[in-house]
Order: sequence, then C-alpha cells, then structure tokens
Amino acid sequence: MSNGVVAAILFAAFLHAGWNALIKRRDRDMLAATIAIAAGAALISLCFLPFVPPPAPASWPFLAASSVPQIAYYLLIAKVYRGSDLSLAYPVMRGTAPFFVAAANAILFGEVLSWMGFLGVGCICGGVLLIASGRFRRPDAARAVTTAIGIALVIASYTVLDGLGVRRSGSPAGYTLWVFLLTGLGLTGWTMIQRRTQMLQSLRADFWTGLGGGGASLLSYGIALWAMTKAPVAAVAALRETSILFAALMSMILLREKASWERIAAAMLLTAGAVAIRLS
Repeated sequence: MSNGVVAAILFAAFLHAGWNALIKRRDRDMLAATIAIAAGAALISLCFLPFVPPPAPASWPFLAASSVPQIAYYLLIAKVYRGSDLSLAYPVMRGTAPFFVAAANAILFGEVLSWMGFLGVGCICGGVLLIASGRFRRPDAARAVTTAIGIALVIASYTVLDGLGVRRSGSPAGYTLWVFLLTGLGLTGWTMIQRRTQMLQSLRADFWTGLGGGGASLLSYGIALWAMTKAPVAAVAALRETSILFAALMSMILLREKASWERIAAAMLLTAGAVAIRLS
C-alpha cells in the first residue's frame, strides 16, 4: 500500500469520525439527524452524477445488493446511539468489522492477507476495542455491545459487496455516488411513510447539518472505495477504523477529557497496525 493511499484512508477515517459525532450530538432526535445526513449525501450525489462516468453494468448487482445493508446501517446506528455512549458503541462496531471482512474475503474470494497484513488488522481492531474497554463494565454494556457487533456484521456485508462492485465498475466515483443516492432515497422514502410530518420538520431544522455530514460521509466512503481498487479490501477496512482514534483525540483536545492509559495504549496499537499494513 503506497503512502498516498494510506494518507487518503486516514483522511477518510477522520471524516467518518466527524459525521458520527454529529449524529451523537443531536440528542433530541438521532434518527432524524441520521436520515438528514443520508439525504444530504444523496442530494450531493445527484448533483455530481452528470459529471462522472457511470459504473459498468457488471457492478450493478453489487450496487443494488449493497443498498440494503447500507440502509440497515443508518437505522441501526441511530438506535444504538440512543441507548449507549459513542465511546462504547462506535469502537466495538468499527473495531470488529475488519475481522469479519478479512474472514469473508479469505473464505469466499481467496483474498488472503500476508502475515504482516493480518498483524496490522489485529493491532487496529485491538486498539479500537481497548479504547472502549472502560465502558464494558457499565450495566447496559452487554446490550450495547451485542447491537454493535450486529452492526459490525452489517458493515462487513456492504464492505465486501462494495469492494467487489467497485472493482468491476470502472468508475469508483460513479459507483460511490450511486451507492449514496440509492441509500438516501431508500432511507428517506421509508421514513416519509413512517413519520412524514416529523421528518419534514427535522430535515428543515437540520438541513446544513445533513448537508455537511452527508458530504463528509460521501467523501469518506468514496475514498475508501477508491482505495479498495488499489489494495486488499480487508486492509483498507482495517486502516479506515483508525477513525476511532480521531474521535478519541477530538474528545481529549476539544472536550478536555482525560487521556487514560487505555487511550494511550490504543494509540500505540493503532499506529503499529497502520505501519504493519503499510509494510505488508
């Protein structure tokens, strides 16, 4: 993996931590904030689609299949953030997903990482879980962890599908825009049927939040999909989960939270994992 690809994935991780923090900050209605972000990403995608090449027909089945777990992901993260802290749910779901991705790609498609690559994936997963370790002792932790692991399986499913689809698309940008357009349309349509009046009010109130968060989400995943055309899917998925490190740094710098030994050790593991993936 080249230095440029590594740098791009790390930037994508930073963006991903940012838009998830936006959802958690909207304590009054996280589902509305989540859908506003999905709708914002769909609107941006619609504006840019005429200017990029369309994905090749060979990628369309993967594109259609991916939209289902993508929609489920948005609904589930709104649910898990209502009942648990970002510092617990986010590391668990992002930290375990790369293991599922690596296993699926190895078993189904024969894309096996080198020993150095597996070491990097393990270090990154261990690092993000270590950040959440202090939260596991809370009474409500078991339910939150169970839900987060379920979300990790959803993440792994659309990551594998999109990794295969984008390689067949001939247009990573076009594929990414269609992913977010289909996801945003499906999610917004479902919500309009369930809670139309409340949703319209929330979309108006959170328009700029949705647009900003949607842009960050779109660019973050677009960079990751592009990287999957340059490097193994499992390695990209693992390196992108350094987003939890950025979330932890934001909390310490902006919110003046204490730098515990868990966070310092996790930072060292994440750094070691990034280096191992770079050298694999």
